[in-house]
Amino acid sequence: MQRAFDRARQLLEETRGDKRTRKTEEFPSTERTLPSLGSPLSIPWTQNISSYLGSNNPLAGPINPATESVWLFDNTAYRPIHPYPHKPQPWQADVHAAFFKKGTGRDVSKAVADIADKIGLKEGSGEERARGERTIAERLQPFVDVVAPARWVEVKLPGGMVQRLGPGGRSATSQQTVAFGTEHRDGETVETDAVKAELTPHGPMTTTFAEPEGWMVISDIDDTVKVTLTPSPTGILRTTFLSTPTPIASMPALYTHINSLLNPTWFYLSASPYNLYPFLRSFLHTHYPPGTILLRDASWMDLSGFLMSLTQGTEAYKRGRMEMVHTWLPKRKVLCVGDSTQSDPEAYGDIYRMYKGWVKKIFIRKVTDVAEMDVVEKNSPERFEKAFKDVPRDVWQVFEDPNELYAAVDALKGT
Repeated sequence: MQRAFDRARQLLEETRGDKRTRKTEEFPSTERTLPSLGSPLSIPWTQNISSYLGSNNPLAGPINPATESVWLFDNTAYRPIHPYPHKPQPWQADVHAAFFKKGTGRDVSKAVADIADKIGLKEGSGEERARGERTIAERLQPFVDVVAPARWVEVKLPGGMVQRLGPGGRSATSQQTVAFGTEHRDGETVETDAVKAELTPHGPMTTTFAEPEGWMVISDIDDTVKVTLTPSPTGILRTTFLSTPTPIASMPALYTHINSLLNPTWFYLSASPYNLYPFLRSFLHTHYPPGTILLRDASWMDLSGFLMSLTQGTEAYKRGRMEMVHTWLPKRKVLCVGDSTQSDPEAYGDIYRMYKGWVKKIFIRKVTDVAEMDVVEKNSPERFEKAFKDVPRDVWQVFEDPNELYAAVDALKGT
């Protein structure tokens, strides 16, 4: 039922541009041929039914180290802002966790072969085919592991305080505000792990502390900092499940420059489902300044849902995530970076108009190297003018080569 609700919400939030892109690039026909990866709710009926109660679930229990695991997501701690003068407020952060059953993923060999065929891995290529299928199977695993709703886990915060996270709801994810009773400097990072560290296969979560004032970067991921080929269904499958993750040329150097010049807090915003968190985190930590990764809460157990998450309702989703970030850090100066393949211009324009003065600069990468993309429409001046209506012309800039942006970035210093 939760998956049905998530899909209905995405469908309602789908824009005309989403519909046009999905129809032109034949996303629906590709999605109909993709295999199901199983049911996420192969769990006891008590957990299944009680998971509707979310954090108020009286039947929830502790995670079982023998059969279950938890992912802890990196986050950003902030000080709440009050309308009247106060001394600095205690640090707090919105903390996310996802709970899974161990070793419960079904046999994915048929799904692996189907994806391999769709992205062009030839049957007769011997070792290359076998190596490719192993990579696909490894990256598919987070999509087929059965989720574990109605579970909670204890973590040890800085200073030794033990905090309970969860229980998870229908998607087996939990989100809650956690207060830190210790003092920290702006930009400081701390790691928090489960009391039983063996529960976290991807390691501890990192919390970055951000004072109310300073700079902040909100960056898209797909086709902004990472080659994803989002206008193409087969391109998405290839770059997600087979290809070595590749940064956009010259973007790592640009982000390093931004980081050294402005010392910002970093947020990476993607419409991908949270199943891709370990994959994306590893990529970003390899090539870019670390930061908080904001993903959809849905856990898709079929690949059609995965493609839909990247192509339906992305403008509303990203706007909602940025509204949430604004509640945490409303006094920060914001630099937004995105691209023209989807709805980044429209989402960033919405946020600029919604919170006047919050967003100081917007950079949009004009994508011209995706064969399936309608570059004339996506990159037309009329599209950008409409998206950035009432946004001053010196606030937004469209670029093809990241090297074009250094002067604009340098000009932000001291503003």
